[in-house]
Amino acid sequence: MDLKKHIRQIPDFPKPGINFFDISTLIGHPEAWRTAVDRMVALLRPWKPDILAAIDARGFLVAAPVAIPLNCGVLMIRKSGKLPGKVKSHSYGLEYGTDVIEIQHDAVKPGQRVVILDDLLATGGTLMAAAKLIRDSGGEVVGAAALIELSFLKARAKLDMPFEALMSYDSE
Repeated sequence: MDLKKHIRQIPDFPKPGINFFDISTLIGHPEAWRTAVDRMVALLRPWKPDILAAIDARGFLVAAPVAIPLNCGVLMIRKSGKLPGKVKSHSYGLEYGTDVIEIQHDAVKPGQRVVILDDLLATGGTLMAAAKLIRDSGGEVVGAAALIELSFLKARAKLDMPFEALMSYDSE
C-alpha cells in the first residue's frame, strides 16, 4: 500500500510558505492506518525498546498503537506546562526563538531502552531536545522514528541515533 496517497498536503499552513503534511487523512483510513502501524512495529522491533517516547501531540497518536504489539509503555514528551507533578525541562532553539519540552521526573528509568516517536521529522530540533531529556534521565536512546521525513531539510544528518521513517519527501 502506498501510504503517501493518504497524506494530505495543505499549503500555507500554519503560515504562508509552509507546506503542512497532514496525517489526519492517514489515521482516518482504517486500512492505511493499520498498515502504517504494522510497518512501524516492524521497523522498531529490532531495537527492543522498553518504552516509546512520544512527542507532543501527533507523536502520541503514533506511539500508542505501536506500543501494544511491542509490549512496551509510552511516555509523553510535552510542551511546557502540560504535565502534572514534578517535571524535567529542556529549552532548545528554533529557527526563530526557543521552545521548551518536558517529561515527568520519573518517566524514564535508568538503563531503559527508549525509542522516540513523532509523526514527522523536519529540522530535528525537537527530537534532539527529547533525546537530551531522556539521556539526562538515565535512559538509552536506541533509535527514533516518524511516519514522515522531510528529507530535503537534511535533519537526519544532525541526529546522533538511528532513525527510520515510513515515508520520505524529497521536496516541498
